[in-house]
Amino acid sequence: MADRLDPSENPAAGKRAAGHDGSQLPEKLAARLNDLIRPGQRLLLAYSGGLDSTVLLHLLSALGSGLGFELQAMHVHHGLSPNADDWARFCERTCERHGIPIRVVRVSVVTDCGSGIEAAARHARYQALFEADADLIVLAHHQDDQAETLLLQLLRGAGVRGLSAMPMLDRERRLLRPLLDVSRTELGRYAERHGLEWIEDESNQDRRYDRNFLRHALMPLLEERFQGVGKVLARTAGIMAESAGLLDELAEIDLAGSGLTSQDVGRSLPLACLRRLSAPRARNLFRWWLASQKREMPGSAHLADMMRQLLHAREDAAVSIRLDGTARIRRYRDAVHIDDSGDCRPFSLHWSGQRELELPDGSCLVFETCVGKGIARRHLQAGSIRIVNRQGGERFRPDTRRPTRTLKHLLQEAGMPPWERSRLPLVYLDDVLAAVPGIGVAAGLQAGADEEGLSVTWRNG
Repeated sequence: MADRLDPSENPAAGKRAAGHDGSQLPEKLAARLNDLIRPGQRLLLAYSGGLDSTVLLHLLSALGSGLGFELQAMHVHHGLSPNADDWARFCERTCERHGIPIRVVRVSVVTDCGSGIEAAARHARYQALFEADADLIVLAHHQDDQAETLLLQLLRGAGVRGLSAMPMLDRERRLLRPLLDVSRTELGRYAERHGLEWIEDESNQDRRYDRNFLRHALMPLLEERFQGVGKVLARTAGIMAESAGLLDELAEIDLAGSGLTSQDVGRSLPLACLRRLSAPRARNLFRWWLASQKREMPGSAHLADMMRQLLHAREDAAVSIRLDGTARIRRYRDAVHIDDSGDCRPFSLHWSGQRELELPDGSCLVFETCVGKGIARRHLQAGSIRIVNRQGGERFRPDTRRPTRTLKHLLQEAGMPPWERSRLPLVYLDDVLAAVPGIGVAAGLQAGADEEGLSVTWRNG
């Protein structure tokens, strides 16, 4: 049975725990968390069952009562290993022993996305974590991970932002990495002292994966020649992070030069902002924009290809470049867009009165009662509302002063990008096209000035 720190102890003192295990790790972590979190916050540990996250689970379970945070865990089941089900059960049993609630989330990993299976699995994992209801998502990345990440980014030709590797606290993305200055060796000693059990992912030994090659082949050689290389590389990442902050400030200055602020740009960025800048500053602004949308940084060659196509391809060229996971970078109406749509499969759903209706692609329709707009309530009494995606060829008349027109032309006029049109949910009242989000309500079904209506809005990403 694994030795467990008593959660009732006050970890801020840390003396008994530190003395028992012969290291200062519990005391160090308690002091760090005391600076970074507030009492009452909900922490979600990304728990793989491996050494690093098992040690962090053991530590956090002891620190929770003293620091006043609520701890839960999530295990992301990728389904890539024949042992994946056993790992999930192990994580559930371990969390049960510690009295920590855990949720196992199964994800589908896109294995043919072009960015490699490691990146695809990481993207799916983060998506699952970001959807969780938590104040902070706690990750068990440590000093060796930071050093490996710096080397990987360096070898991929990443810029300063990529070389800044991983921040200890990323409030915007709700990510906390409290072990970034702790070595893997120290974690291993802690686990041995406390008799902890963990799982070994067989893929961690596969040197075909870049990170494993660095970990098992290159880093030992570097450590043999340059003692403490992991610590030095991790410190370098911190210096790069400071430089990246300065480049972020420059990007916002350049954006302001186009009359825009960070609040004005979302999933699209006007290409005029990039064209007015020198090539290095344009690349910096583009990286800043990707980071603001929580995207992984492309390598230098990939970034150069993006910039070349976005800025210099023919006006009528359908620019579409893979970004990360299933997302693509596209150009439309002299702006660059992030397209997360993926493949859109036909759907048909019935509305049963709920305020929000989630669609198969993860977007959402919001229904709100209002006065003077939307579908007149009187028309809803005798019919039922059905939601389908576009099939093509639909005709619609939202303006009583104009004739019925094709929906395609209406969407073009509204400036909706082509890849979003196939995903657009259409609202039918029985067999009549009643409303098109972003376009309007059919002329004969609109609520009068003082009449109660039902407004339908598409929340897309």
